[in-house]
Amino acid sequence: MKKLRDEQKGIIFIILIVAIIAAVSVYFAFSLQTDTVKEVADRDGLLRTLFVVEKEDKEALFSTVLIYDPKSHKAASFDLPGYTGSIFASLDRSDSLETVYKECGVDVYRDEVEKLLGIKMPFTIVISEENFIKMADLLGGLRVFIPSPVDYTSETGERWLLPSGAVNLDGDKISVYLNYRIPDEDNADIQNRYQDVMVAFLSSLSEKKFIIFDKNNFKRFTDCIESNLDESDERSLFKTFADIDADTTIRQTITGSIRNVDGKQLMFPLDNGNFIKTAVKQTTAMLDSSEGAYSGHVYVIEIKNGTTQNGLAKRTADLYNRSSYKVMAPADADRHDYEETIIIDHIGNDAAANMVGDLIKCKNIVSSDSEDAISGSAGVDFTIILGADFTGQYVIAK
Repeated sequence: MKKLRDEQKGIIFIILIVAIIAAVSVYFAFSLQTDTVKEVADRDGLLRTLFVVEKEDKEALFSTVLIYDPKSHKAASFDLPGYTGSIFASLDRSDSLETVYKECGVDVYRDEVEKLLGIKMPFTIVISEENFIKMADLLGGLRVFIPSPVDYTSETGERWLLPSGAVNLDGDKISVYLNYRIPDEDNADIQNRYQDVMVAFLSSLSEKKFIIFDKNNFKRFTDCIESNLDESDERSLFKTFADIDADTTIRQTITGSIRNVDGKQLMFPLDNGNFIKTAVKQTTAMLDSSEGAYSGHVYVIEIKNGTTQNGLAKRTADLYNRSSYKVMAPADADRHDYEETIIIDHIGNDAAANMVGDLIKCKNIVSSDSEDAISGSAGVDFTIILGADFTGQYVIAK
């Protein structure tokens, strides 16, 4: 009997040792587990993520690059029109961004977008259209503004119906909102809808975060997502995004000129892609500025044509409108023989003035109390007078 008790004690001792080892192993496993999202935010200051919503045939319906500053809760959304053209190394030919995605997949697509925008993006999120509809329903719908009612029947007989105003759309209606096409709209209208949906998604995520991040609910949420992160990092990323101030999100898109390439209408970025890189760099600096260059305030700009070139001010106004500035109606300057482009700062904000100038590579900035300045219209932050050194895209350096 004594021998049996000794054996039992030995077995119990072994079980205790195994239990202690297991507990210590679990403790160290959890303590050594890293939060990739937090590491990137601490290292870079900003989180850069590629979002793709794809159709059934694995083509991209729309894609967006989200740049977010967790400290200020400010973000910028860069729309990536699928018909953006370039000579893509992955295809070894001139073609569209959407073709890169279709033929090469998301990893190569991300590489090409990084080259296009001049930034690195550590995170990718891919959501099928079907799953995006599910996510919209999980969030209780997405709120968008529709300026006028939609009631149109497609060539295939599909009827599209949407109400007007600020409306909350469930998943099925979001699908209609993303896919309807009517004759009098252009590509810019469609891309604006994509951005509206992205911002609405972020806004709903913030409003419903206490529901979504319930353990059971979030599993249903992440089941809709494909990413290059594990489940814990997905949770960390989306919990971080839930703090975005969606109402002040800067919205930008790639702009360029349309050319016909092998029967396709492609948009080639302005200034061989340098314009969008400058816009991304400028926006990143605004988000990451410790000097408060970006505080959610939208700067008001007036643009005046100081040359004899017709339409120059209007085209330049389009550039600034697409870069999240509010632009007054373009007008002529007091004369048409300006040799140099000049920017007049009416609010005394050097950081913001430099960013206004960076967009067109203009360094000639003067204060409104300078003798070279002219008075601006009421409520204007900066006045730009275009001179002979302006090409239509940027100022030629002397």
